[in-house]
Amino acid sequence: MTIRILTSLLLYIHAIFAWTQPNYAPDIQKEHLGRGIITLTDGDSLVISWRLLENEEKASFNVYQNGKRLNENNITSSTFFKTIAPKEPAEFLLTVINDNRETSYPFNYTPEKKPYITLPLSKPADNTTPDGRRYSYIANDASVGDVDGDGEYEIILKWEPSNAHDNSHEGFTGNVLLDCYKIHSPLNTKPSTLNAKPLWRIDLGKNIRAGAHYTQFLVYDFDGDGRSELITKTADGTIDGTGLVIGDPDANWVMTGTINKTIQGKGAGQQAQVVGRILEGPEYLTIFDGQTGKALKTVTYEPPRGDVGSWGDTYGNRCDRFLATVAYLDGKHPSAVMCRGYYTKTYLAAYDWNGTDLTLRWLFNSENHSGYSGQGNHNLRAGDVDGDGCDEITYGSMAVNNDGTGLYTTHMGHGDAIHQYAFYPDSTQLQIWDVHENRKDGSDFRDAKTGRIIFQIPSHDDVGRGMAADIDPTNYGLEMWSSSQRGYFDVKGNQHYPNVFIPQNSAVWWDGDLLRELLDRNAILKWNWNTQRVETLKDFRAEGCSFNNGSKQNPCLSADILGDWREEVIVRNNESTELRIYSTTIPTPHRFPCLMFDIPYRLSVATENVGYNQPPEPGFYLGSQLPKK
Repeated sequence: MTIRILTSLLLYIHAIFAWTQPNYAPDIQKEHLGRGIITLTDGDSLVISWRLLENEEKASFNVYQNGKRLNENNITSSTFFKTIAPKEPAEFLLTVINDNRETSYPFNYTPEKKPYITLPLSKPADNTTPDGRRYSYIANDASVGDVDGDGEYEIILKWEPSNAHDNSHEGFTGNVLLDCYKIHSPLNTKPSTLNAKPLWRIDLGKNIRAGAHYTQFLVYDFDGDGRSELITKTADGTIDGTGLVIGDPDANWVMTGTINKTIQGKGAGQQAQVVGRILEGPEYLTIFDGQTGKALKTVTYEPPRGDVGSWGDTYGNRCDRFLATVAYLDGKHPSAVMCRGYYTKTYLAAYDWNGTDLTLRWLFNSENHSGYSGQGNHNLRAGDVDGDGCDEITYGSMAVNNDGTGLYTTHMGHGDAIHQYAFYPDSTQLQIWDVHENRKDGSDFRDAKTGRIIFQIPSHDDVGRGMAADIDPTNYGLEMWSSSQRGYFDVKGNQHYPNVFIPQNSAVWWDGDLLRELLDRNAILKWNWNTQRVETLKDFRAEGCSFNNGSKQNPCLSADILGDWREEVIVRNNESTELRIYSTTIPTPHRFPCLMFDIPYRLSVATENVGYNQPPEPGFYLGSQLPKK
């Protein structure tokens, strides 16, 4: 039995179903995506893959090469086609037959021997800190958005200096930069524009410190004009994509020396190094035009820093823990939710952008809600958990309603990873798998609407990792596991294979079946329930590439941004001179609309760069027991 395409274990050949939860408004603001055609070389074969759009349940496809149809019958079971790779440049045509209309998509193919798309980067020059230490730049987290309105995604990349620091560490850091790049596409008719030069570069300046918890950036079409904007925290000296400076260009709020160190009221009289920290000065929130990088509007950043010591320490470790997400708080329009703090008090500020004004919708302060302080994770999720057609924010062990009031708290405290899915094949309700750091509560599986604990796995350890996905078709629903236990748990709380280690870093839909694979460092792995082993797929080879963020080892981004419903993995090469976009070359008997049409999935892609990166997750069950519509 092959573990690649397990058609004998699947309940159907393919299924088309509603991609958004049924309670969202029919006229909810969404992206208008194009066909997303991708071509890859797999040995002597050429792989052609494309998006299935919404409302194309009955669509069929044909592929032509130099005017000759390659497929014998109309393609109806997938949006994937494999043929012999031409040895010379060739003209191709994809035709779509839907609602008795035929639409053509011409594209070109130039022979290449690479199973990925190469995106050259304009790597920033090395520089030197005020204390004379040299640093270089590393291509770090990324996001995507259609910044020019052509229906295809561009990549927004964060450049992180090699001297970036965690909040708990002192030291100078280099400036954080944000670039925007067009993706090489066979649909692009102007290949000369696809070079290492970004569409724009934003320099956040010396008054924004570099590190995983400081710059959380959101890329989304907030005003519904068909083009994505970028929103992020800025400061005096930030330079937008057109060269204009925000705030005072001469201000320097970077600290040196020591201060009296206290941590939650303890340690008075001790000294703490604050070299490189920024604990004073104005803080801004800026929304930038996605096509030009121009600053469109800058306002005072909420939530405010205020008294640094009121967050639990005096040296900025807790006050500068930032998160962010996009959420449809009114059920129709996306809002940006900027967040601060999770070890002690927590603030969430929701902003709306109408193309002219950036306005505060509401401000949530955990100190006004009993039991909500100290509950935040290093990540968060947005989605309609209570069925009212509006998104709530699951913020670690607590949740905030779409109107900015508290929804629930479990009182289990801070954690490093959280997952929000529909874990049950026969239900659209969302559940949460959350791991905790407090050496008491371990991990919990709970109802996302009420916080009711379905089951809990105690632990005496800091549970630093957790993952949830459908990896085994012999169980009902998704499986979940963490760094404190071996094997995995099913949705009833039963532990399976307690002597087997299963990686917890990330996950990706990659091969031809509906089970999810495991993305761990530079390998894609698959759980084989027959041999009770994790096996490496040979179809993914990220040779010469590096993954990001220390032990997290996550890609720059993983998401369904091109081709069929399966996900791409975007990584940097070792030198950070290029990004490589890997997409599967494995055939599949299934076809679904692009996952980005599902609102919770799209929101989790927008939030993937935030804090400790987590894989994107849809608001419905997608797995081996998916019911046929």
